[in-house]
Amino acid sequence: MRADDRRMETAMEVYFDNAATTKMIPEVREIMLETIDKEYGNPSSMHLKGVEAEKYIRYARNAISRQLKCEPKEVIFTSGGTESNNLALIGAALANKRAGNHIITTGIEHASVYNPVLFLQDMGFRVSFLRVDNKGKVDLEHLRQEVCDDTILVSVMAVNNEIGVIEPIEEIGAVIKAYNREKQKNVLFHVDAVQAFGKQLLYPKRIGVDLLSISGHKIHGPKGSGALFVDSRVKLKPVLYGGGQEKGLRSGTENTAAIAGIGKAAEIMYGCLEENRGKMNAVKQALLTGATSIDGVTDNSGEAPHIASLSFRGVRSEVLLHALEEKGIYVSAGSACSSNHPAVSGVLKAIALDKDLLESTLRFSFSEYNTVEEAEYTVEVLKELLPVLRRFTRK
Repeated sequence: MRADDRRMETAMEVYFDNAATTKMIPEVREIMLETIDKEYGNPSSMHLKGVEAEKYIRYARNAISRQLKCEPKEVIFTSGGTESNNLALIGAALANKRAGNHIITTGIEHASVYNPVLFLQDMGFRVSFLRVDNKGKVDLEHLRQEVCDDTILVSVMAVNNEIGVIEPIEEIGAVIKAYNREKQKNVLFHVDAVQAFGKQLLYPKRIGVDLLSISGHKIHGPKGSGALFVDSRVKLKPVLYGGGQEKGLRSGTENTAAIAGIGKAAEIMYGCLEENRGKMNAVKQALLTGATSIDGVTDNSGEAPHIASLSFRGVRSEVLLHALEEKGIYVSAGSACSSNHPAVSGVLKAIALDKDLLESTLRFSFSEYNTVEEAEYTVEVLKELLPVLRRFTRK
């Protein structure tokens, strides 16, 4: 049966995979089409067409800097969260290797942080992974123990993409700031804020964050758009070399449409931030209340209003995921950004989830366009599916 035919047979279509990507909103599509159809010049060109295209980039840089309370020149546009994280980590490590070779991160980071750190480890940098508790919160005392004379960089995500735990970024920044003041050092602090930007207030300069990564397609903007906040005091080595665009940190002709799109998305999301958080939290609570009333369902969720993690004892994640899909409900098994061949989640291992639940966990993630009715429908479908699927599970 074709996907279109299955959709017609379902009572409702429910997209609960917004931490993977979001639907583009009309305002974003409109500004992107303007740059594609009318202002298509190369923004580096000196003629009028180039100047007009560059105005969209300036607009987006100003829009994002207003939300971050930083200078426009501190916003560097990239192709997304992955590139932003790579530029922050590899760029900072290479630019500061004379000061030391020690990097601190956690074991629950997104692959676009974890894998660049492993790359740096292969290059000779020493890496420490901070402990987290059974909710996923970073152990601040462990950070105090690990930071040392050789440390040049700490990287901790703002919101975990699998379970939605909100990390104590302000407290981490304070620990690093106190260490730098006491030891006369310059340990840098990077935050992967891909799952936080557009959903909570983020003022990096006020809380001691030197580098902060964001992505457009998580906030109803276009795929292939992102940005990196780089404090004006921070030195980075580029990872791409060419024409020297974006202050020499991101060579290549600017993707004017995508940049305009992320700027518009940021402007709109922060214009209704609290309202959107309330809507998402209502959906999340309706889902959690209903689902955890079902026998064998465990809630692993953090505080973020847009992410819920549930484990379903006796049912494999992929089996339940596709059974929900047949009912028009779209969710994720772990991080959809990594691969369509999911392995056992390192995040769930790090929080010491019961071994029997490691391969029985799904992520439900919400946007302001989801409804409590959709959550209630999902709960009813789970009540229908779980007893049937458990009968066919191999013991």
